Amino acid sequence: MDQHPQFSDEAIARVADVLQKGRSVGLSKFDPYIAEAETAIANWHSVAHCLGTSTGHAALHAALIGLEITGGDEVITTPYSWGASVSCILANNAIPVFADVNPNTGLLNPNSIEAVITPKTRAILVVHIFGQPADMTAICAVAKKHGLAVIEDGSQAHGARHRSQLVGGFGDAAAFSCMGAKLLATTESGYLVTNRPDVYWKACLGTQHLTGSPVRPGRAAEPGFPEELVPFADSLTYTYRLSTVNAVLLSEQIKHVDGANEGRRQNVALFKSAMAPVHSISFPTFSEGDIPTYHYLSVNVDEKTAGISRDTYLAALRAEGIVGITTYVPSPIYKWRRLDPDAGGPRAMWHDTIRRSGRKYSAVELPGCETKVAKSLELSWNYIAPDEERMKRLAEVFYKVEDSLPTLRDWEWERRSQGPD
Repeated sequence: MDQHPQFSDEAIARVADVLQKGRSVGLSKFDPYIAEAETAIANWHSVAHCLGTSTGHAALHAALIGLEITGGDEVITTPYSWGASVSCILANNAIPVFADVNPNTGLLNPNSIEAVITPKTRAILVVHIFGQPADMTAICAVAKKHGLAVIEDGSQAHGARHRSQLVGGFGDAAAFSCMGAKLLATTESGYLVTNRPDVYWKACLGTQHLTGSPVRPGRAAEPGFPEELVPFADSLTYTYRLSTVNAVLLSEQIKHVDGANEGRRQNVALFKSAMAPVHSISFPTFSEGDIPTYHYLSVNVDEKTAGISRDTYLAALRAEGIVGITTYVPSPIYKWRRLDPDAGGPRAMWHDTIRRSGRKYSAVELPGCETKVAKSLELSWNYIAPDEERMKRLAEVFYKVEDSLPTLRDWEWERRSQGPD
């Protein structure tokens, strides 16, 4: 794979200049580095407001704070995701409620949402997992019907499009991670984007340095800070602010993300073409105008065609030298022990809230999610420069595994017949 992230000479020089000048702290848009980054990102997303944060998780938490979702409010979300899209809900004293996903893509299934709406439901948190765009048209229609807020988690999906529109601008707020492995990569940072000024300012109130000083003013000094929030501008906040170093990197990296994404897409197309003879693997499909960005390339193992388990298939691919392949979501989140207040282990901040809610995650059954977990493989996809020969070589590993399926079936049968160790 190509080196990722890559930083231009200009980006490196600008970071060095920041450090040489000792300008390592920026508290608001009064800092030129922070203002440059937040303005560039807002313009790229075509939204009114951007709030730079220390991580993508911080941006998700800031979105919930900005929407005042707390106190046992319920947030419908996906169980097929990285844990941050659920732990942000728990950390704000709210309750995650799981809807099912499309077993082909792992994306939230809009048709499964209404069944889990209750009088306590306040929002839907949608994850564009692997850079695949969720069906925001259908999800936002459900939200509008029931008066719910919509939060997008685009942490793996910078530049992905639903119906030709960039993700991040469909709901009430969206959060993106910009850690070093992501499509828009810095060292460790993130951002919130929104068209709602109230969400922006309340997110600032809960997660940013507000007052500062005449030399280094905080967010409360920014033009437009609401008068009604002035009495509450204190230091009872989470410290989620963006560093000036990462602000510079964001300003530089955003210039290149569209080109890198196009390279990723071209390589996916080349790989899919080369994989035509492989019948044991299928690819997620998308509607017209839905354009992924491929932080990971997710594929599905057809265990019936292969005659072996997904895990045996994975082991064979790794044995043949594909090291950047994994099962990204090991199990549905509703099965994770830390969601059960009575499972033992360290006490978590959300255990009492879950107990009071009466919700038992062990009773949840979502067949779409469980199917996707059982058959999914994810390939790291830092293939930025289009390279047909490289894609053919990658496909050839799958050819070799497919040719070896009879031997792998015998091996798996023998292991099963021997019983547990």
